[in-house]
Amino acid sequence: MAASLTLSLLAIALLAAVASATNITEILAGFPEYSEFNDLLTQTKLADEINSREPVTVCALPNGALSSFTGKYPLSVIKNILALHVLLDYFDAPKLHKISEGSVLSTTLYQTTGNAAGNLGFVNITDLRGGKVGFGSGVPGSPLDSTFTKSVKQVPYNLSVIEVSKAIAPSAVLTAPAPAVNITGLLEKAGCKTFASLLASTGVLKVYQSAVDKGLTIFAPNDEAFKAEDAPDLSKLSNAEVVSVLQYHALASYTPIGTLKQTKGKITTLATNGAGKYDIGVTTAGDSVSLDTGVDSSRIASTVLDSTPLCIFTVDSLLLPVELFGKAPAPAPGPAPETSPSPSPSPAPAAEGPAPESAASPAPILSPPAPPTSSPAGSPSEGPTADSQNSTSDNAGGILEAPAVMKMVLTVSVSVVACIFLS
Repeated sequence: MAASLTLSLLAIALLAAVASATNITEILAGFPEYSEFNDLLTQTKLADEINSREPVTVCALPNGALSSFTGKYPLSVIKNILALHVLLDYFDAPKLHKISEGSVLSTTLYQTTGNAAGNLGFVNITDLRGGKVGFGSGVPGSPLDSTFTKSVKQVPYNLSVIEVSKAIAPSAVLTAPAPAVNITGLLEKAGCKTFASLLASTGVLKVYQSAVDKGLTIFAPNDEAFKAEDAPDLSKLSNAEVVSVLQYHALASYTPIGTLKQTKGKITTLATNGAGKYDIGVTTAGDSVSLDTGVDSSRIASTVLDSTPLCIFTVDSLLLPVELFGKAPAPAPGPAPETSPSPSPSPAPAAEGPAPESAASPAPILSPPAPPTSSPAGSPSEGPTADSQNSTSDNAGGILEAPAVMKMVLTVSVSVVACIFLS
C-alpha cells in the first residue's frame, strides 16, 4: 500500500514537472536573448497554443531578428510569421542531422489557421553539406536562408526549443490581408448599441479601425451603463471632449485578459496625448478585473472577442477620465453636507433663545424688594431714581411700572392735602 502511494506521488510529481517544463513562456524567460520573441508569443497568444500541443518544436529567434518586421507590419502579420516558426513535430539536434533523404516538410501552426494556400503553411528542413541544417518556406523554390544555430531546451519527445538564424517570412505571408472585423456589429450583438452608435456618429470608429492593425483593446460600456443614475450627460460636453471619452475606452495594443491581470500601474489609452495623461489603472481580485480611472471604477464583465490583434470587452459602467470629470463630481457631494447642516443649526439657536429669557426673568422678580427699601427713606428724589433704575432692566419696566406710578400718585396726593391743611 505504501509502495503504491509512493509511486502515485512520484507520478504526480513527474507530471507536474513535465507540465511546468512545457510552459514556453517560462522556458524562454530563462534566456534573455529571446525576450523579444517571447514577448511576441505572449502578445499573439501563440504561447497558449504552443503549451497545449505535443509534440512541438519552437524555432526561436534572437533579439533583433524580427525588428525589420515589427516596425513595418501589423500584429496579425507578425503572428503569421511566428506561427511558421512553430513546428508540429519534435526536432532536436541529432534528429535534424539525420533527416531521411536529407529534406523534409514539417507542418506548422500557420497551416492550422486555414489561411495557408498550397505549401505556404509548411517549413522545408534540409540537411545541408558541412553539417549545416537549412530552414525555409515550404513553397517550391523558396530559399533556405535560415539555419539551425543551437539547441536551447528539450523535453524529450514533447517540446524542443532550437535557435535559427533568420526569420522565415515568405512574401505571401507578408501580403496576406488582415481578417476583416465588423466592430460595430460585434458591439451591437454584445448589448452595446449606444456605444457603437456614438463611435459611428463621432468618427471615432475610424480611429479604432486604423489602430486594429497594430493591436487594439476596446472596453465597451453596455447600454445599461448609459442609463445609470450617475452616468454623465454627454450632450453637455463638447465634440472634442466626447471624442476623448470614447478614445479613453480603448488601448492601442492587443491586451487579452491574462495580460491585464498581470498589469501593474497605469496604462495609456487612445486618448493619451501631450495635453493630458488619460491613463487608466488595472486592479485584480481573483478572476475579477476592474479598471480604475481616478473618478470611478468599472468591472470587466465579459469578453466579446479575443483574436489577435483585437480584444473587445464589455464593462459595467462608463470610464470617466479624471482630466474631464475629476473636478465635476467632487463639488457635487459638497452642497449636500452644506445644505443639510444649515437647517439644523437654526433650530439650535431657537432652542437656546428662550433659555436666556427664562434665565433673565427671575432677576426682575427678585428685584421688587428694592423699591420697598427705597420708599421708606421718604425721599421723593430717591424714589424716581430707584424706579428709573428698575425700568431700564430687562422686561422689568413692564412689571414694575404700575407700582411706581401708584407711589407717585400717593406722594402727590399727600403733598396736596398737606398744602390745603396748612393753608
